[in-house]
Amino acid sequence: MANNIQLFKKYIALLDEVYQLSSKSSILDGDASLVQAGRNANEIVIPKMSLDGLADYSRNSGYVMGDVTLTYETVKFNYDRGRKFVIDAMDDEETAGIAFGKLSSEFIRTKVVPEMDAFRFATYASISGIGSATGTLADGAAVITALRAATNTMDEDEVPSEQRVLFITPTLRGMIDDLDTTKSKEVLAKFSSVVEVPQSRFNTQVNLFDGTTSGEEAGGFETTGNDINFMVIHTPAILQYPKHTVNKIITPEANQESDGWMFFYRAYGLADAYENKAAGIYVHSKAGA
Repeated sequence: MANNIQLFKKYIALLDEVYQLSSKSSILDGDASLVQAGRNANEIVIPKMSLDGLADYSRNSGYVMGDVTLTYETVKFNYDRGRKFVIDAMDDEETAGIAFGKLSSEFIRTKVVPEMDAFRFATYASISGIGSATGTLADGAAVITALRAATNTMDEDEVPSEQRVLFITPTLRGMIDDLDTTKSKEVLAKFSSVVEVPQSRFNTQVNLFDGTTSGEEAGGFETTGNDINFMVIHTPAILQYPKHTVNKIITPEANQESDGWMFFYRAYGLADAYENKAAGIYVHSKAGA
């Protein structure tokens, strides 16, 4: 039995790799070491600094004393989802860990990651004060024009040009590639990374099914807003901290409900933005119906 538990632990360690390979938004994951835990278990504390500006220098009295204020903003985690699975002990008696690894990786690839991406992009699209535009982009030239407008807006708002990530649908990215012109290459060169996001994960609003209400038993999500064409994100503007936990493994002997291994998967994290960095997000979406 102890050997099986060790197999489980090895597969659990691989779950984050599955997430990183499959997720379109994982490039925005922040460094958890830069934040600290809050007073409650469901929150973190973000340091914020403000400085006084320049003042006149006096040849008599010298420099005017400036003030440095360091405050802390408490942010609560806003994503907490989970599921329980049971694998019969006889399905794969000696390598139950492998059976779980296959089940969990498929679950993460097809259920967890698409929902998490959709939740994050919809959350960032709804943040107050971000740059935005709407319209239909019918061809590659229209996409380039819209991207130029996005970068111009961010430039005027003094968002640093480094660490800007372009998230765009495969269809629109294909339109740009089909142009194969100097202009199309130049506009893509303005971004540190270009990530293609399937339209099914790219919407301004998302509804998460609770798994218990009638009609929502299957769980998952649905998009309820407008399709996003592309989104430009300056990564330092984002507060994205994921926590993935397979926090319980119950053996068939301890399982009082059935002769099976019980596995509990939980996805817990935060998707938000710094209050003073909203200009680091720009979203272009299709017009509403």
